[in-house]
Amino acid sequence: MRELQIEKSDSGQRLDKFLKKYLKEAPASFIYKMLRKKNIKLNGKRAEGSEKLRESDVITLYLAEDTIVKFCQRTQMVSYPTAELDIVYEDEHVLILNKPAGMLSQKAKKEDVTLVEYLLGYLQQQGEWKPGDRVTPSICNRLDRNTSGLVIAGKSLQGLQNMSELLRKRTIEKYYLTIVEGVMDTPEQLKGFLQKDERKNQIQIYETGGLNRVPIETHYEPLKNNGSYTLLKVKLITGKTHQIRGHLSSIGHPVVGDIKYGGKPVGGQRKQLLHAYEIIFPRLDDPMEQLSGRTFRAQPPSDFMKIEKMLFNN
Repeated sequence: MRELQIEKSDSGQRLDKFLKKYLKEAPASFIYKMLRKKNIKLNGKRAEGSEKLRESDVITLYLAEDTIVKFCQRTQMVSYPTAELDIVYEDEHVLILNKPAGMLSQKAKKEDVTLVEYLLGYLQQQGEWKPGDRVTPSICNRLDRNTSGLVIAGKSLQGLQNMSELLRKRTIEKYYLTIVEGVMDTPEQLKGFLQKDERKNQIQIYETGGLNRVPIETHYEPLKNNGSYTLLKVKLITGKTHQIRGHLSSIGHPVVGDIKYGGKPVGGQRKQLLHAYEIIFPRLDDPMEQLSGRTFRAQPPSDFMKIEKMLFNN
């Protein structure tokens, strides 16, 4: 027999999901069979697996110790890569990182090394996480490889769940800086429909809906122009793949350097000048109260600022 007391970091998840992580080598059918036979109980009572766990709950495994050990075989220890991360904010649940342009957010191919691996390497080095732990930290929003800026990561289950829910409900305000071709002198809220070509990893914007087209909204505010280029502050209302890049290109103002969507290089810059520079959190309750109403910003990278200065004589 073994008793497991639920810690704060594991609360909020379903019992069956917890068990599948803890008894990671056990078939799901075995776990549900043990629940039915009352060989696994929650707080001394029969459980179905759908119960939401709370801090200090007790799970009792009425199983032979060798069976538990067999099904709890630890993941082989892996040392994750490290890099010098630009950490804008960190607490026990959440990390906010300033991702450099050129770094993938998540794997596209098995051999890719991404922001997720560097995040795990950092937490492993800090002694806050190790392979085989019941919760694996990860990022909650993604940026294109060549888009720089703020990425939110969850360190704990509560952090992952809360940040993902806030992003899903669009209650976190996200603002970008970008330089586009042409003159734009009035704020606008663009609406349209986005369709993605998975094979080309490219999108097309339409004025009307249709099969596999999803509605999008993008708000922009011109900050300054020089008669040929405009610096924009963009609010991402919906958050779809390549949305800002494709939406601005569709109205004749491609992002500088964004060759995929018609943008031309300036000053040798051959990647899009797009930076996720500000996020604003709504009012939040415990355990995310420390983020309630707060604003976080990340300065654009040096190549962005160099071209901005060149174009607008700052």
